[in-house]
Amino acid sequence: MSLPPPAPAPVTEKTFTNFTPSQGANYAQNRGGYHPTLYKTILSHHTSTGGQLTALLDIGCGPGTVARALAPHFQHVVGLDPSDGMIQNARSLGGTSGSGDKIRYEISSAEELGSHLEPRIEEGSVDLITAATAAHWFNMPHFWQRAACVLKPGGTVALWTVGSAKTHPSTPNAAAIQTATEALNDCELQPYYEPGNRLALDLYVDLPLPWTVTPPIAEFDEESYFRKEWGPEHGTGELLESSGMEMNLEAIEKIWGTMSQVQRWRDAHPEKARTEEDIVKRMVRVIASLLHEAGVEKGKEMVKVSLRGVLMMVKKRA
Repeated sequence: MSLPPPAPAPVTEKTFTNFTPSQGANYAQNRGGYHPTLYKTILSHHTSTGGQLTALLDIGCGPGTVARALAPHFQHVVGLDPSDGMIQNARSLGGTSGSGDKIRYEISSAEELGSHLEPRIEEGSVDLITAATAAHWFNMPHFWQRAACVLKPGGTVALWTVGSAKTHPSTPNAAAIQTATEALNDCELQPYYEPGNRLALDLYVDLPLPWTVTPPIAEFDEESYFRKEWGPEHGTGELLESSGMEMNLEAIEKIWGTMSQVQRWRDAHPEKARTEEDIVKRMVRVIASLLHEAGVEKGKEMVKVSLRGVLMMVKKRA
């Protein structure tokens, strides 16, 4: 028997939820996408364990990056996000499913999963639920309850996130760059980290799973749990499109500018935000200086970053 929709949980994440359309556009332009190998891993595990490819539901979809990437494999695709600014950008970027249907983008939290929409997300209608770099902001007990309702028997939930980043040893003066940026982060950004940020940095080791919440969600099969980590200790990481690539300082500045802790720092320091005293601009200047010390010419500053990440997949009982 399916569970009734839970009462909407209090919204705890405010930064991305309150994004304006212009902030959503900046995020879409600069955050980047995920590596094809990640998508291949998700689809392969989902289908090899009995999952079908009819309906995809992408939660915390932001500007629709994942929904558009996976849409060709599914007949119907819906992206949900609590931010109007994000959804406006997702709709402007569009996308179509494998059947030719337009991707549907709607405002909804992970705890509601479209229960209030018209037409609503029907119970037992979804094959795959995805959440990319977003589950650390969810009220997980409420999410798992609602996910158990909308998934088909044998359906899958796939959650993944990017964790910490390290300066790759091939970058000139790598150790000094890593030490300096960590020091600036520890001194100034730490107060603007929220529990969700730390869950992501720790690769979701403490993210509540269906069998660890109270009460446990019996519809999910603990034996089906799949976890895969990316990072230097696991070989070359293939989590982001930019995995293994060198980036110039402008690209680094834009990517850092999309991080929630940076946005909160800027909200707290409006007189410094996006000026030469901005936290990101100061970090970039530190990197440039240390590259120059190592003999890198001005205008040719490039940094390679090693990323850690995790993918977690759970099946609903068939």
